Amino acid sequence: MTLDKSSFLRLLPVALFAAVAGFFALALSSGDPSKVPSALIGKTIPQSNFPAIEGFNSDTQPVPGFTSADLASGKVSVVNFWASWCGPCVEEHPLLTDLKALADINLFGVNYKDQASSARRFLGRYGNPFTAVGTDSSGRTAIEWGVYGMPETFVINGAGQIVHKHVGPLSQASIKDRILPAIEKARRSASLPTQ
Repeated sequence: MTLDKSSFLRLLPVALFAAVAGFFALALSSGDPSKVPSALIGKTIPQSNFPAIEGFNSDTQPVPGFTSADLASGKVSVVNFWASWCGPCVEEHPLLTDLKALADINLFGVNYKDQASSARRFLGRYGNPFTAVGTDSSGRTAIEWGVYGMPETFVINGAGQIVHKHVGPLSQASIKDRILPAIEKARRSASLPTQ
């Protein structure tokens, strides 16, 4: 069977589409999204202000938001970006409480591109593991932090530098194998004498 020029031209877009779709399928099915590199590792966190979630209280007291200065207080901290509309955020949420207890850290939450009522409902339903929880309603600050999607978790040393970034939901394995070692490394480096 021979193809004339008009038949070839009709099949060319289909063939090109199939090739491009094949490349995308290959890219999506390979690799570990939690290993996405971050240009901010080892750098000071961006100047940030995460205002409190409007109307969110714990034991009748307002739960505060936080700023980048709160993350450079000398203690290792973990920052978790989450959203009420994020299914994987629901899955990882109980693990955040476990992480806070295991590591004795300040755990800060950033509610990303969400309505205050939705964020309050989420934390009311699943609990509030956070020391402070702020909002990034526009998503602008998340871009400055290099956030790709929800959820993402950052380990911050006492000087306010990012020492580890985890993309995607935390699991028991990722906490044990990546997050806890990053926290311990940040603690050790803070206690080393300067030269």
